[in-house]
Amino acid sequence: MLRMIKTELWKLKRYHILWAGVLLMALSVLLALFSSTAQDGSVWTFPFLVEQVIKNNATTVFPVCITLITGYMIAREEKDDTLKNIVTIPVSYRALLCGKLVAGGLVSALFGLACAVLTVLGNLIAGFPGLTALGLVQTEVQMMFNCLCLYIAVLPIITVSAYVSGGNMTGVIIAFVYGYGGMFAAGSVKLSNLYPITASLGMIGYRNYDVTWNTTLCCGSMALMLVLTAVILLTMRSSTDNRKSAKKKAKAPLKKGW
Repeated sequence: MLRMIKTELWKLKRYHILWAGVLLMALSVLLALFSSTAQDGSVWTFPFLVEQVIKNNATTVFPVCITLITGYMIAREEKDDTLKNIVTIPVSYRALLCGKLVAGGLVSALFGLACAVLTVLGNLIAGFPGLTALGLVQTEVQMMFNCLCLYIAVLPIITVSAYVSGGNMTGVIIAFVYGYGGMFAAGSVKLSNLYPITASLGMIGYRNYDVTWNTTLCCGSMALMLVLTAVILLTMRSSTDNRKSAKKKAKAPLKKGW
């Protein structure tokens, strides 16, 4: 499994779509900076900017971003016509998919780090006060962990899309609606702890000075997504398996006689 993960990371070097992920992280920062121009009486500081970027990531940008990129990593084997060569070696599609999903988690953490760097650069350009060394480290840890939790939240969608031929874009649309639903879930304290998108915010203590998070429920929500992903991996069959069974049925010899 470790070798498969390393192979997937090597493949990422030639995937230009990763730059699209970095641009989406920059979009999240730009949306927050654009909001700072509104005359609504808010006092903008570096911690407040970080909060706005994290909120944009959770409800708008990151679920779509990571579903698109991880789905691209999975679908690339079939589009490049390399999947038929891979399945000839003693590696199941399920094991191949697990390696790609783990690599997607590592990519999520890297995107979180990139978002933290872009947030600091945006703050330097805007000139908001409150940037400290401790705040910088906290921002990096929070954003990386939040992106990883968001990845876990959309993991069942990515996994189901991987078992459907051409299901990548459908998964992206579902992830967009799923992430946007976090805005409505935030209106209820109990639902915020249960809904996986907003539960990821509870995992990092987002605005814990005025929001009461139930860490146990948040962890349970994340664990449920992991269990659901495991169930999908164990029960669903890939499109390649379906094609193989169809070929076997087509090649079945006809019975002689009446």
